[in-house]
Amino acid sequence: MTADQPLKSVTRHPGRAADRILLRTARAGGAWTVLLLVTATLSTVAQILFPALLGKALDAVLDGAGGSRWVIGCLVAVAAMAAADALFELAAGVGAARGVALLRHSMLGSLLSWTGPGAARSATGDLVSRLVGAAGEAGAVAAVLVRAALSVVPAVGSVIALALIDPWLAGTFLLGFPAVVVVLRTFTRRMSDVSTRYQEAQGRLATALLEALAGRRTIAAAGTAEAETRRILRTLPELSRLGHGMWQAQTGVAGRSALLTPLLEIGVLSVAGFALSAGRITAGEMLAAAQYVAIGSGVGMTTMLLGRLARARAGAERVRGALSRPALEYGARTLPPGPGTLELRDVRVVAGGETVLDGVDLTVPGGSCVALVGASGSGKSLLAAVAGRLADPDAGTVALDGVPLRRLIREDLRSAVAHAFERPVLFGETLGEAIAWGTGRPVDEVPAERIERAARAADADGFVRRLPEDYRTPPSEAALSGGEVQRLGLARAFVHRGRLLVLDDATSSLDTVTEHRVGAVLTGALRDRTRVVVAHRAATAARADTVAWLDGGRVRRVGPHRELWRTEPAYRRVFRGAADVDADAAADVDADAGAEVAP
Repeated sequence: MTADQPLKSVTRHPGRAADRILLRTARAGGAWTVLLLVTATLSTVAQILFPALLGKALDAVLDGAGGSRWVIGCLVAVAAMAAADALFELAAGVGAARGVALLRHSMLGSLLSWTGPGAARSATGDLVSRLVGAAGEAGAVAAVLVRAALSVVPAVGSVIALALIDPWLAGTFLLGFPAVVVVLRTFTRRMSDVSTRYQEAQGRLATALLEALAGRRTIAAAGTAEAETRRILRTLPELSRLGHGMWQAQTGVAGRSALLTPLLEIGVLSVAGFALSAGRITAGEMLAAAQYVAIGSGVGMTTMLLGRLARARAGAERVRGALSRPALEYGARTLPPGPGTLELRDVRVVAGGETVLDGVDLTVPGGSCVALVGASGSGKSLLAAVAGRLADPDAGTVALDGVPLRRLIREDLRSAVAHAFERPVLFGETLGEAIAWGTGRPVDEVPAERIERAARAADADGFVRRLPEDYRTPPSEAALSGGEVQRLGLARAFVHRGRLLVLDDATSSLDTVTEHRVGAVLTGALRDRTRVVVAHRAATAARADTVAWLDGGRVRRVGPHRELWRTEPAYRRVFRGAADVDADAAADVDADAGAEVAP
């Protein structure tokens, strides 16, 4: 378990993981959870004592004894219940905030620690639904658990009090009480099932909405707004049906309790009437008996608690689904000095039930540049992810300067490896901060010259300086093309000073001239780093020191681009539009170009 995933260990053991999540969440409240228990207990005790005190007060008045002390006792019991309930609500709010924070922190740690294709893919909307809705339901469980655990005390206390008044009253009550238990059990089962399906439907609705918002330009261009609206809202009938199901469950238990409670009261009060006429109980005790029957058989509060507990458990189950994702575990070794030699030995990766990489062996000498080339689906991006440990292989070893990546501490691994992607996401308040993000340090701790050198190396400095606030421009206010965003992603990778640089199709959106400039920097100014480049263009492969040609999940051949191009027709067919490429000219690119803009 890592510090970012405090609940990760809960999902590692078989059994009722959702229940364990709820218990851990309840304990997260600490002293506030203890206060919940104390105040709820105090309120329950006062609730049980109040009918007895009220009966004593009535008897005292009827006997002409005044009964002031019993009246005072009633007032004290009422005040105690009010004070305890107020403190309970305070503790419930703070405990819920802590519980929700624990769940969301742990879920974020789990979701953000695994980016490889080996992880199960869930739609963004569903993940947001789990982080917001499910965590909110499960996080407030402490108060519900305490109330639910103590909900049996009034029933037990009522039976004991009735037995003390007259054993026949307790016996009459117990004859009808099993029916109340059956009603509550049926309600709990139904609510738990319906609540789980309701939250899942909410997740699907959120997914469809976020997908539409992300693709709103495409929708507008295609004129399919009405169709998309129908697609987004197609979950509403199911939500309506499930929502009505929850209301029907609550209505059903309310109707049954409305029938059972009066029957119990009638039965107990009838027996109490005979006892009163026989002189076995007093008028005050009969009043107390009526109160105890109402307390012991009343299922309104219990129904509400069981409904909330069912929703909390459904939320915990969805939280468990997010926490159970495979997550990267880090080792305890540090990275020794070295040139950045990358070694893959018998690497095998399974994704989606299929073997994508099978028995891959590849050595990239320190300071060299290898291009990963292959047809679509050959495993290039997955191999790049494994090389930088964004994913772990199912078998085999990936090592950097002799140390398996699995055994490295997080700090050494991430400071040694930089990544650039085909569709980078820019983080930070400004473009300068988005580039500085690659250092892992706040932008004010990164010299401006270093940021600008990285931008020049990625051929991004020119268009950034044309913006009104240049490097201080917020990304949301900069109208950037796909190629410009990709160049900023490259700059973010270049500003990183690790020994291994992994580029996963990170130049695909660049025009030919810009790609040539960036390629010259990769093979010139960045020679001090080991570079792994997923290549779709012959010119990119030609600039690399060597090419690893992937075919069917295996390395078919390793060698210079010029040699593979000349001797392997199948290799030439990998490149779309390769006939338009002068491979010999591409192979003669000046490797020293761009050295003066080294980051």
